[in-house]
This record gives sequence, structure tokens and C-alpha cells, in this order.
Amino acid sequence: MKILVKSLMALTLATSLSACGMFGGSEEETKTLQPETTAIGVNGYLWQATLDTLSFMPFQSANPSSGAIITDWVLQPEAPNERVKVTILFQGELLRSDGLKVNVARQTKQGNDWVTAPVKASTALEVEEAILTRARQLKIGNEDN
Repeated sequence: MKILVKSLMALTLATSLSACGMFGGSEEETKTLQPETTAIGVNGYLWQATLDTLSFMPFQSANPSSGAIITDWVLQPEAPNERVKVTILFQGELLRSDGLKVNVARQTKQGNDWVTAPVKASTALEVEEAILTRARQLKIGNEDN
């Protein structure tokens, strides 16, 4: 679980720096990324921020019409007997902290079986905060252009 949180923190830092132009990406690319709200009622900043924040994980499903992004299970080389999956449910059109719900599932390997394991309550909050921070960065960057 620490690996997931560390990966999210590193990604947040990298995306913050890339928003400043340190890691490439033209100003024109940045301008076209952030719609305020998609046609189906999902906040565009939250949607893009979630894709950015969880980009190190493979996506099982990313469907704005269902208002959900679901990652596939992720194994880390440092913890081969543990895997993590994240589900994000979008709650509406506004860029607000209650605009999304984060669920983190964790399993550990016991013999040949994967068994549900507890997740710290703070983990989902840390993922949510990373997404909200990125969404604010996208919105501020879009307002400047």
C-alpha cells in the first residue's frame, strides 16, 4: 500500500512540474486538455486529473457515460504477494471534493489464492487529494490561457 501512495505522490509531483513546462508539453497541448464539463455530466477537470493521477496503473474501464474509472489489479515488484485496484466514481459536474468517490481494494496472495486484505482509511483520502490537487492545477492552467 505504501508503494501505491508513494507512486501517487511521485506522479503528482511530476505532473505539477510538467504543468510548469519542465517536462515538455506545449502550451497549446495544455490548452486543449481541460473542458469544464463533458457533455454527459462528468467534470472534465476531475476526469482528466484522475486519468493523469492513475496513469501508472492499467485501466480496466474508463467510461465517462457510466461516470467511473476502474483500474486493473497492479502488482509491484517490491511486493509480489500484494495487489491493488482503484475505482473512482464521479458524483456530478462540479469541481468539488464531493465530486468523486475513491475506493481502493487490496488483496494478498495466500497459497494460490488472492484474499481481500484491509486498506488504511487514509489511502483512499490520499488518492482523492492527489486527484483534486491535479484538477485544481488543470483548472488554474486553463484559466491562465
